[in-house]
Amino acid sequence: MMSSWYLSYNGEQIGPLSLADAIEKTNVNANGYAWRDGFAEWLPINQVGEFQQQLVRQNSPPPTSTVSSDEIDFVIHGNEMQFVEIELDPGESAVAEAGAMMYKDASINLDTVFGDGSHSDGAGGFMDKLLGAGKRLITGESMFTTVFTHEGSGKAHVAFGAPFPGNIIPITLPNVDGVLICQKDSFLCAAKGVSIGVHFQKKILTGLFGGEGFVMQRLEGDGMVFVHAGGTVIERELKAGEVVHVDTGCIVAMTQSVEFDIQQVGGIKSALFGGEGLFFARVRGPGKIWMQSLPFSRLAGRMLAAAPQKGGSQGEGSILGGLGNLIDGDNR
Repeated sequence: MMSSWYLSYNGEQIGPLSLADAIEKTNVNANGYAWRDGFAEWLPINQVGEFQQQLVRQNSPPPTSTVSSDEIDFVIHGNEMQFVEIELDPGESAVAEAGAMMYKDASINLDTVFGDGSHSDGAGGFMDKLLGAGKRLITGESMFTTVFTHEGSGKAHVAFGAPFPGNIIPITLPNVDGVLICQKDSFLCAAKGVSIGVHFQKKILTGLFGGEGFVMQRLEGDGMVFVHAGGTVIERELKAGEVVHVDTGCIVAMTQSVEFDIQQVGGIKSALFGGEGLFFARVRGPGKIWMQSLPFSRLAGRMLAAAPQKGGSQGEGSILGGLGNLIDGDNR
C-alpha cells in the first residue's frame, strides 16, 4: 500500500494525496511543505527526494549523450525499520548490496555481477570491472553486487530493507553535483549506472585517527541513490567557512565540497574520561552533510557490553547478579 501525501501552503493543508497527485501539485507550486508517513516532521518540498527526482527530469536540458543511470520511482515505507520499494519500467534496473532484498515481483530478474554493476552488459572491460570490485573490497563490502532488472511488461516492484533501526535517505545525485561521499556501510541501493567507488581522506592524521570517517564510499553518477542511517537523521546545509564538530561515526554522508578533518577533543582529562574518544570530526562548509543519532558501531558496542560472558543475562539493575539468575530462573 502506497503512502498518502499531505502538502501545506501558507498554513493551508491539502491531502491525503497519491504520489502522482502530490507531484502534479508541487510542479505548479514548490514553495510549501510536504509530509507522509515515515517523516519525523514537515519538510520543504524542494528537500523531498520523490519531488526532487521529478523536478530534475523536468528542468534538466535534453541530454547530449546517453544517460548512464536508469530512472526509477520509489516509495519508502515504515518508521524505525524502513524499507524502500522501487518501481521499475520494462528494461530498468536497480543495484543493491548483497542480501538487501526484501521482496520482488516475479518478472524482475536477479543477477549477481562482479564489481558495482555500473556498466551495462557488455560495456566496460575486465579491468574496469576488476577495479570496481577492488574499490568495494577496500571499503569492506563484497566484491559482488546484485542487479535487479524488470524483464516483463507494465510496472514491477522490488523492495530493499534497512539492516538495522534507522532511516533510508533518498538522494538524487544531480542535486549534489553528481557525487556523494558516504560512510562505507551506509549504501543500500541505487539506480543501475551509479558508480560505487572509494574515497580516501587526504591528510595522514585523518587517516590514522579518523575512525569510520577514514575510508568512505564515493557514489557518482546521474541517478538516484539510497543510503541508510541509524536512529534519527538530520540534514544540515553548511555555509562557506561554517564549521561543525561531529562524532566520526555520526556522519552518514556529505557533498564533495565539504572539507573533512579531525580535531583533538581537548585536554587529557576530557580525552580519557569524556567518553567521546581522542578525536572528533571537523567538517567545514560550504556543502551539505547528513548526520545520524545512532551509528551501528555504537549500537553494536552497547549490545556487546550487555551480552553475557558465559551464557545467561547480565542481570542489569540487580545487585545479585548471577545469584539473581538462580532465584528468578534465568540460568540459561
